[in-house]
Amino acid sequence: MKSRSHPPVLVVMTQQEKHEFMPPDLEARLRALFPELVWADAPLRDDQWRELLSEQRPEIILCAWETPSLPPEAAEHLKYLCFLCGSIRSLVPRELIESGLKVTNWGSSVSNTVAECTLLLILAALRRVGNWSVAMRTKGEWKKGRHPDTLSLFGRRVGLHGLGAISCELVRLLEPFRVQISAYSPSVPDETYKTLNVRRAESLEDLFSTSDVLVELAPGKPDNYHIVGDDLINLLPENAVFVNVGRGMVVDEQALVRASRERGLHIALDVYEVEPLPVDSPLRSLDNITLLPHLGGPTPDRRRDCGKLALQNLENYVSDKPLINLIDLNTYDRAT
Repeated sequence: MKSRSHPPVLVVMTQQEKHEFMPPDLEARLRALFPELVWADAPLRDDQWRELLSEQRPEIILCAWETPSLPPEAAEHLKYLCFLCGSIRSLVPRELIESGLKVTNWGSSVSNTVAECTLLLILAALRRVGNWSVAMRTKGEWKKGRHPDTLSLFGRRVGLHGLGAISCELVRLLEPFRVQISAYSPSVPDETYKTLNVRRAESLEDLFSTSDVLVELAPGKPDNYHIVGDDLINLLPENAVFVNVGRGMVVDEQALVRASRERGLHIALDVYEVEPLPVDSPLRSLDNITLLPHLGGPTPDRRRDCGKLALQNLENYVSDKPLINLIDLNTYDRAT
């Protein structure tokens, strides 16, 4: 029987994932921790995956996006799945977590890069980058006169629907712009608001009606489905912008389309209710919109941060220390 310090470990990645998440310096640390690990190249067919699991019977799996879903029989030997990426819903059946499988993901290690992308979208919406990029490239247009419909972020009122790790990073990035920040997140204690110098909005109606820039970062739990619809969106002040980098299911996209066409609301989105965004989605036909294809996560050059977190968790596991970003059933159910 193998010792606790050298449990059977299976690593499953494509060469590209290995290059980004486990560059040579991190791979060396991984192999020093688990000298007998088995490395398998993804992608794998389901039958290849089941055969590999049956042969290796790993106690630990380290993997990324291109890993097939775990079969139920993996529970016989698998104790810990260290996922280098975000949502694990398509990889880990709920019953495996119910039966005691430990699962971690990249968690808050990507908050800074998501906040960075959020700032990009805020500025793009205020400066109407989506409008002008399309108009100049496809219509040969140029600004008319010296007063184009653009706005600055300096001194604006920014509203955050959600005050988790990404929002906290965004608050820090917004400091140089001297903005007034409000947030609505009832479960967050007053001390957090005070530490961040963020006003606690009394309600969603309060948040939306007092925000020149509204950033959607609410969790994707079932009771948040389409919580942002016409009633809230129409409370946004004139010339406001709406940014969503959280969960697509939280927002009624048809309400966004209506607000864009009827009120001129400027929108910037990185997440959608259906992904990839359908080719015939009315969002694609709007002029005053900036769209990204879910790029808010860690850029390839920063995915090594996720690898470093994974190594820390693997070291914690073999040392019987607490795992970082451990996914429980509540977290699993909120994931998309």
